[in-house]
Amino acid sequence: MQMLLALGAGLFVGLLFSWLRVPLPAPPTLTGIIGAFGVFMGSVLFRLIVR
Repeated sequence: MQMLLALGAGLFVGLLFSWLRVPLPAPPTLTGIIGAFGVFMGSVLFRLIVR
């Protein structure tokens, strides 16, 4: 359920920013998105190692 809410919020923000003609608060390419995912996975891995 949280994933659907996050997706809906992201779609709303994307539409709003595009309508207002301001830069999106997200990486502009798939490479940037994968990099952000890598940062998240690094934090998950750290928590698993430390625990």
